[in-house]
This record gives sequence, C-alpha cells and structure tokens, in this order.
Amino acid sequence: MLFDAGTWSLITDVLAAVFILAGAFLTFAAGIGALRFPSLLARMHAVTKPQVLGLILLLIGLSLRVRSWSAVAMLALVVAFQLLTAPVGAHLVSRAGFRTGKVDESELQPNQMEPDDDEHTA
Repeated sequence: MLFDAGTWSLITDVLAAVFILAGAFLTFAAGIGALRFPSLLARMHAVTKPQVLGLILLLIGLSLRVRSWSAVAMLALVVAFQLLTAPVGAHLVSRAGFRTGKVDESELQPNQMEPDDDEHTA
C-alpha cells in the first residue's frame, strides 16, 4: 500500500482545509461584490458565479472531512440542486429587474448577432 491510514487521513484533512478555505474566500468575495457593485446585473453576476463555486468547494471539503458515504451522497444532492436552481433564480431576478425598470438599458451592449431590419427588407 502506498500510504498508511494515518498519512491518508492527514492528506485528506489538508485537502479538505484547502477546499474549505477556497470556498469561504469565494463566498466572501460574492458578498463583497453584492455590496459594492453599482448595478443590478453586476450584483447578480457577483452573487451567482463565485457563490455557487464557493459552495461547491465548501461541500467538497466537507465531504473529504466527513468520509461517510451517506453524507457525501447528501452533499452531492445539495450540489446538484444548487447547480440547477442558482442560474434559474438569477435569471428570474434579473428578468424581473429588467421588466420593472431597475436595469439601466444605456449600460447594456447591443446584440451584435441580431440581423438589421434593412437587410431583411431588401
């Protein structure tokens, strides 16, 4: 065997600490971005992107630390639901903000892929 049980436990504990610290940093950065960014869409970007990755890193670190198959299966379900619901929730909040006039349309860039009207009339 390459590693004995004590060495393997030490390696997984160090990896768990690294994952937990990285996840905590990303989640903290998401909170700072939500407070500091000026517009709704910038805040939505700051909240969804690093927060989801931070939560996934935290749960990976937790699963490395717990080492129970039932707990790891439950944490995998939490990751799956987070990956399914966070983008949908962010889309709905930003769409509601756009429809209620909370988004400044002058800050949005035009769609470069949309065809011009005069090209279709010719």
